[in-house]
Amino acid sequence: MRSGWADPIDAYCERVDASFWSEPVNALSNAAFLVAAALALAHWRRAGSADRPALYLIIVVAIVGTGSFLFHTFANRWSRLADVLPIALFIYGYFFFSMRRLLGFGPAAAIALALGFAAFSFGFERAFVLAFGQRGLELTNYSVGYFPAALALMAVGVALIGSSQSRRRDAGSALLLAAGLFIVSLIFRTMDQAICAALAARDSLHLARPQCRGALYPDRRGDSVPGRGA
Repeated sequence: MRSGWADPIDAYCERVDASFWSEPVNALSNAAFLVAAALALAHWRRAGSADRPALYLIIVVAIVGTGSFLFHTFANRWSRLADVLPIALFIYGYFFFSMRRLLGFGPAAAIALALGFAAFSFGFERAFVLAFGQRGLELTNYSVGYFPAALALMAVGVALIGSSQSRRRDAGSALLLAAGLFIVSLIFRTMDQAICAALAARDSLHLARPQCRGALYPDRRGDSVPGRGA
């Protein structure tokens, strides 16, 4: 039977049928993304409104929250794309900007590294399946696709922590904090089906991820998120 864009998807514990509000907490907890984006936008304006790449990331965070809301209400194939595509835009956009501002690579090198990271990310899940099979994906509740992003956060954070410049060290600390929050969110995502009878752990995922993105936003000195010169 041929599947369509409107075919329902039942992927999380909270959903019990195909109705719009079948995942009310999952859906409404996406407001945390919008709050994080609004706070970051206010900070951006106070900083002079000149950092366009940071504005791009703020906008994408708001779109992530909107797309995730659509997926956890409509819960079908087209809304799943509305969920995952903005997340990909944030991950690869942030990686590129971090190569430019935080690690100081030129535009061509940063693009090459971002493309390499994208290739690594797409290949990671396939390699995981070859190593652990479909059962491995199921045991992680299909969270494997997010593992490369967590690894990248940790790798860049560690690289910056070793810098002789205090600003880079501060940025590295922010990235490691973000990595920790992101890993917590992935743990809750993985646990969702395993503890389905008790609670929908994915709600904690939605609350932890905006905090993760907030940790990535620059502090008063503008050190945590790449922007100018990108």
